[in-house]
Amino acid sequence: MTSGPTPTSPSAFGVYVHWPFCLSKCPYCDFNSHVRHAAVDEKRFARAFAREIEVTAARTGPRDVTSIFLGGGTPSLMHPETVGAILDAIGAHWRCSGDVEVTLEANPTSVEATRFAGYRAAGVNRVSLGVQALDDAALKMLGRLHSAREALDAVAIARRVFDRYSFDLIYARPGQTPASWAAELQLAITEAAEHLSLYQLTIEEETPFFSLHAAGKLPTPDEATARTLYDVTQEVCGRHGLPAYEISNHARPGAECRHNLVYWRGEQYAGIGPGAHGRLDLGGIRHATATERRPESWLMRVEASGHGLITDDVLSSEERADEFLLMGLRLAEGIDPASYAALAGRGLDPRRIELLRDEGAIAVEADGRLRVTQSGFPVLDAVVADLAA
Repeated sequence: MTSGPTPTSPSAFGVYVHWPFCLSKCPYCDFNSHVRHAAVDEKRFARAFAREIEVTAARTGPRDVTSIFLGGGTPSLMHPETVGAILDAIGAHWRCSGDVEVTLEANPTSVEATRFAGYRAAGVNRVSLGVQALDDAALKMLGRLHSAREALDAVAIARRVFDRYSFDLIYARPGQTPASWAAELQLAITEAAEHLSLYQLTIEEETPFFSLHAAGKLPTPDEATARTLYDVTQEVCGRHGLPAYEISNHARPGAECRHNLVYWRGEQYAGIGPGAHGRLDLGGIRHATATERRPESWLMRVEASGHGLITDDVLSSEERADEFLLMGLRLAEGIDPASYAALAGRGLDPRRIELLRDEGAIAVEADGRLRVTQSGFPVLDAVVADLAA
């Protein structure tokens, strides 16, 4: 990856690249992912990614890229040469910091794991593996194409190839008990060097799981059990040195995913590829961008006009403040209320802060920072809504 112009801002700046293709669609997934039975023309898509990067960089001007995230979809379906071409395009149009974090999401199958060395040579220095469960029956229920053994083998390959790696697990699955989850989580921690992403199963509209759940064919844990599973997650991870730094992400100190911190701290990032979102400050104004979701339509837009943008909204001060609150309170470090006030033009209501503190949902630190407590995280949406009112 080469380096481009000198940056004008010392702030963190991320680049998110969306590869929209998957081998199959998981029944719980509502992400922008698509199954194609014919081979994807990777060279054509790589040229389009490079073109959209070029046009986006012309809008932003010189920036210092601190993190790159190749998400999806399933980016590990790309050949390493395609990944290398995308990273080279980023480096040609923006300057990449010397310690830039470059993450690629990967499925933990044996076929994709054989590409890890190629991704490392292309410039990837961190992988995030979609393990999702370490139980074969659960993996089948979740629609995953790998076994638990295959997943652990892929994690072992990632450990050899990359200094940094992470993997995801889904809990609060049908029939899951706190004891079985604690055992599965402890096994995961023995395999995870520094980072785990642990998500409670959510039933999203327009997914097969939504229909099954509505028909009573997919029973999920009740509220009390889900809360117990959350508490087990915090206790087991904390005891093993991987505390939550965000509501669903756990890491050893210093091993947090720097790219995701860009989102949660309200920093800027460019969204590249089908269905990618971005947040860019242009001329001192925050823009919320989004590209065409359908891969082939995005491709034709980029080939015709250099970009796939379909949304480029200017965010008001109030909208920026709401995003800052919503994203920042996901973090264990919380937010600085003064930063919120600077964005919103008004401070948070001290009476609401006092009430939520009395209820044990938030804490106010000695330096004035506001953070959600472990008791408050399971009702985070309500806490944010109350503070923002």
